[in-house]
Amino acid sequence: MSQNKDAIVAVLTRACGLDVHKETVVATISGEGLERQTRTYSTMTNGLQELGQWLQANEVKDVAMESTGVYWKPVYHILEEYGLNIKLVNARHIKNVPGRKTDKADSEWISKLLLNGLLEGSFVPPQDIRELRDLSRYKKKLKAQIAAEKNRIIKILEDANIKLSSVVSDTSGVVATLLIDGLLQGRKDLDHLIDESYHAKLKSSKELIKEALTGRITAHHKFMIKTMRENISHLESQVAMIEKEMEKNLVKYEEEINLLQTIPGVGKEGAIGIISEIGADMEVFPDEHHLASWSGMSPGNNESAGKKKSSRTREGNKYLKSLLCELAWGATRTKGTYYRAKYESMIGRRGKKRALITIGHKILCAAYHVIKNKEAYKELGYDFLVERKKKSKISFMTQQLKSLGYKVEKLNVA
Repeated sequence: MSQNKDAIVAVLTRACGLDVHKETVVATISGEGLERQTRTYSTMTNGLQELGQWLQANEVKDVAMESTGVYWKPVYHILEEYGLNIKLVNARHIKNVPGRKTDKADSEWISKLLLNGLLEGSFVPPQDIRELRDLSRYKKKLKAQIAAEKNRIIKILEDANIKLSSVVSDTSGVVATLLIDGLLQGRKDLDHLIDESYHAKLKSSKELIKEALTGRITAHHKFMIKTMRENISHLESQVAMIEKEMEKNLVKYEEEINLLQTIPGVGKEGAIGIISEIGADMEVFPDEHHLASWSGMSPGNNESAGKKKSSRTREGNKYLKSLLCELAWGATRTKGTYYRAKYESMIGRRGKKRALITIGHKILCAAYHVIKNKEAYKELGYDFLVERKKKSKISFMTQQLKSLGYKVEKLNVA
């Protein structure tokens, strides 16, 4: 019995599929009472407004499009103003039949999938969270540039045979800064320079520091270091500006940020990073496991013919994933916590990297409940795993004794 491939029960009445490019967007509308139509619009503001008006005129409320680079963003922002239900879909989930790749065919295929309820939309946070996310990510980029400039200064000092990084722990600290200032000023009285900047907490002796500062620093080296320090100063002022701008968006999320800081390893910066990536509305995620999967902090499924293959973590939000790994490092170094005990119990069996992913996953799940329920994190304690294992072992051995015909009385275990 032959079956029409288009004979699928429609879930939506009318739908539009968008194939988005840098300069154009191809739109196909279809559904009840509509003849399938395909039009191409410019991605300029006027063109996108014409697209929105066309969809309104045809009473199309549901729209789907691929998440194509950054090109989907202006399309989403402008069409959002027309009260449309827009689904941003992972491009890997809507691939067309091979050999039929055209812009028109792609938009028709997306429209067809959406019309029949076969597309899952990606998480798109509200406007204020999107702005906070941009600021947070840019701030992280600038801090990385600052760190790179500091490393370049160390490289220039090494080129001048100034071994400052061998005698101080932080080449951008107070002592190192005073010593570098003296070298840039051309001071030759190293003994006096070291006496002026020496700190009692330094592990290196004055003689060793003097030996490390004795090198061949030229005018070229001085020019390079001055230029790099000016760039660092400029970047730090930009970071301060961004932090000031972020504070405006963070006022309404002050409660969530304070509660997130009750999680071991999560400070204020970490709490702001979590809010900027997932927002404060946890209703968009069915549960904490969906959130962990979306972020790429859960094992993947790869099974065929009854054989389970690699279960490496899937791709997800790379910014959130890297942040959670940083927070996991902090959590594993916080004494007397459940996260530290869990990490120590795993590194022998699974290795440090997998153990860190596990702790990051637990931090994200805890953050989900903290934000959703508006309650502080409840610490289980370092001995939680030991006590749970003890109870499990007692229960198992009790059942074993009963199976052998012994009567077991309840004992008070210390």
